[in-house]
Amino acid sequence: MGIGGSIFLIAVGAIFAFAVQADLGWLNLNVVGWVLMLAGVAGLIVTLHFWNSRRRAVVAPAPAERVVTERAVPVQNDRVVQEYREVRRPGPTV
Repeated sequence: MGIGGSIFLIAVGAIFAFAVQADLGWLNLNVVGWVLMLAGVAGLIVTLHFWNSRRRAVVAPAPAERVVTERAVPVQNDRVVQEYREVRRPGPTV
């Protein structure tokens, strides 16, 4: 639902529960207002819970550092040039 939708439901529910004085006979606007406010609060709590769980950092175990040497053979002017390239993983940050 999102934070905006939850706050909107809370605001509309508060207006129905506290500000509107209408008698519809078969519909009690006070109850409708309280239900909308509870739905808004529940949506806000669920949204904040999911936002909080997404922000947790997952720490993976650091892999053992190793150097991988790949042999690359580029061609320049129809000649094969011998070239070696080392690829290193970044070390642990301190």
